[in-house]
Amino acid sequence: MRGLEKEGFETPTEVQAQVIPAAMEGLDLLVSAATGSGKTAAFLLPIMERLVGAPRSDSGTRALVLVPTRELARQIHVHFTRLGSYTRLNNGVITGGDSKAHQIATLRKNPEILVATPGRMLELLEKGEADLSDLEILVLDEADRMLDMGFVDDVLTIIGRTNPARQSMLFSATLHHRGLSRITERLLREPRVLTVNPVREQHPDITNQILLSDGPEHKQQQILWLLRNETYDKALVFTNTRDGATALGNFLMGEGQRVAVLHGELEQRERNRVVGLLHSGRVNVLIATDVAARGLDIPGVERVINFDLPRSGDDYLHRTGRTGRAGEQGVAISLVGASEWNRLESIERYLNLALERRSIEGLKASFKGPIKRSGAKKGARKNASKAVDAKAAAPKSKDRLRDRKNIGKRRRPKTIAGREVGVEAGHAPLGKRQTAQAHPKPEQGDGAKD
Repeated sequence: MRGLEKEGFETPTEVQAQVIPAAMEGLDLLVSAATGSGKTAAFLLPIMERLVGAPRSDSGTRALVLVPTRELARQIHVHFTRLGSYTRLNNGVITGGDSKAHQIATLRKNPEILVATPGRMLELLEKGEADLSDLEILVLDEADRMLDMGFVDDVLTIIGRTNPARQSMLFSATLHHRGLSRITERLLREPRVLTVNPVREQHPDITNQILLSDGPEHKQQQILWLLRNETYDKALVFTNTRDGATALGNFLMGEGQRVAVLHGELEQRERNRVVGLLHSGRVNVLIATDVAARGLDIPGVERVINFDLPRSGDDYLHRTGRTGRAGEQGVAISLVGASEWNRLESIERYLNLALERRSIEGLKASFKGPIKRSGAKKGARKNASKAVDAKAAAPKSKDRLRDRKNIGKRRRPKTIAGREVGVEAGHAPLGKRQTAQAHPKPEQGDGAKD
């Protein structure tokens, strides 16, 4: 309670109000909740309450939280440290990219709560450095992201190494993800299903906007204008590629902006340093790939800008979910070029979003969006096309007159040097007109027009 008071918790969010009582009953839970809804505290608080209320000095790790990314693992660790600062509970973090020797030393201290990514956790389990036989609670956070990243087999193997009598909770932005049933069938027993803030429900604290753009160079100028003229504390700018993030970072640094770049190729120590720069305010703009779309909970992020439109509606949701957190207001701006328009419409339909159009004076795009033609014009165009086809199919007037004159007349066969040439004689007619010497002029009225 002192930890909650210190962190300024007064009333629970909707997901906390539903999850905490059910988790305290010891039920298995299958929870769909949008990012930024407060779900981390929703599972941490019941875990801490249970472990504090029933201490066991002779056991190993009692609770394990599996997450897809290193950033999310560290964020949960920070959250636990703040809320549990007045308890004697120990917490450890096991992720790829950090020293194995240090992590093995952490495991030998038997921390009550572990937060881990699947790959490194499985590696330590297979080497005998970790033991989950005493596990009482297993939480899978961002389970849909684990599936996207190909962790399903690792997760299933880890589940098989845990105490079968455990309590299990699975959190996912959507419960309709293909392949999620493979995990839920192995993990959960008669779970209570809770759907809070569905993934496709528009976030009430985020304003979604689009800026039409003409290409990468035009987008760079628009980004620069936004960072110079918008009012915000911190901003996240997302690109789809590492090279794109680096190029944009170099451009903005050259223009005097306080920016840092985060992507998956950075060493873990460098990634921690970059995130720390944004936390401390030494930089106020972070340019990142989707490695930062989940797990970053940085106070003061009031702008999310999509330099590249995300590849899916779920990615859009998790990027924009970095702002508008804990009741704060946020703005998400997407720069959209002609080649991205169809993807934008797909995202709008999937998330049931209506994105507000805006423009920057002096930086307006020549691309104005798709041209919408009215039904009347389409019909007129269709009727005109039919008329043209009918005209082409109708015989010409001179041809009709010639046909009437030649009715009942016998055509004179063509000859070359006195020989008949025709299909009847076994020859195809020649395509080249013969000279006057080869063709004597026929008598008037006897097939002259032929």
